[in-house]
Amino acid sequence: MAENNEYQVIIIGSGPAGYTSAIYTARANLKVKLFEGYASGGQLMITTDVENYPGFPEGVTGPELMDLFRRQAERFGVDMEAVDVTKVELTEGSPFKVWVDDTVYKADAVIIATGAVAKWLGLPSEKAMQGFGVSACATCDGFFFTGKEVCVVGGGDTALEEATYLTRHCSKVTLIHRRDELRGSKIMRQRAFNNEKIEFLWDTVVEEVMGTPDTGVTGLKVKNVKTGEISDYKTDGLFIAIGHKPSTDLFVGQIDLDETGYIHIPDTTTTATNIDGVFAAGDVRDPKYRQAISAAGMGCMAAIDVERWLETRNA
Repeated sequence: MAENNEYQVIIIGSGPAGYTSAIYTARANLKVKLFEGYASGGQLMITTDVENYPGFPEGVTGPELMDLFRRQAERFGVDMEAVDVTKVELTEGSPFKVWVDDTVYKADAVIIATGAVAKWLGLPSEKAMQGFGVSACATCDGFFFTGKEVCVVGGGDTALEEATYLTRHCSKVTLIHRRDELRGSKIMRQRAFNNEKIEFLWDTVVEEVMGTPDTGVTGLKVKNVKTGEISDYKTDGLFIAIGHKPSTDLFVGQIDLDETGYIHIPDTTTTATNIDGVFAAGDVRDPKYRQAISAAGMGCMAAIDVERWLETRNA
């Protein structure tokens, strides 16, 4: 393709999946456009310390890691813009059309790497303390609370899995649930009930997170939904486990999604979607692992799948 707005590959979304797919496709000498989104870098941009990403024995902050990813993509000549895609046309086949406001771009292949966002309670104090004792990922941040007491909000399998995992590090885990019974699967409920480190705060919602970025979380103001009573609850950390929302609103009616909104991959040995020439990588198709390393790995897979698909198409 020769025109300025025409590319061999358009990547929608940044973060580990988007940047990795950009690095690999650019190194394959493909003409690549990466739309990072206004919130470029994904969920790692609100993560303070990352200690489990290989190659950083002393750890690295999320923004630092994403800056390194971006600089590496830039080094290989990826055309990047920190803007949101506003419309796509995928159902008519290649070349696919992607809009940013009134400007249309075309590409032979598309990689979707728009990620997923954690569902939050919506409290101002919760937002202020994200990365300072408030988290939505036990696997990512549980280690920082070794020997401490933490709370988990939620009542489904996600909350039960997070609470059970946190008992590996924490001295006590309190599960806070707005109802008087859990919604999770029977086996996960029983596992939590049998764990002596897990306690339960029933019929309760969090009203405020106490603490400062300097002190970290020091406690919660909680409310009993039946009595209306508000009380203080001492804790060293708060994990929100009420689910994630994949960033797929842009693709509704364009591509196959599962019942929870994640992109459906017909054959999980590849990254190909149901639309020939459209691929998906990272948390936008992964409700299970949700890790930077797995997202980066899928970004690599998507890039290789695209390269081979283009070779086959042009053969």
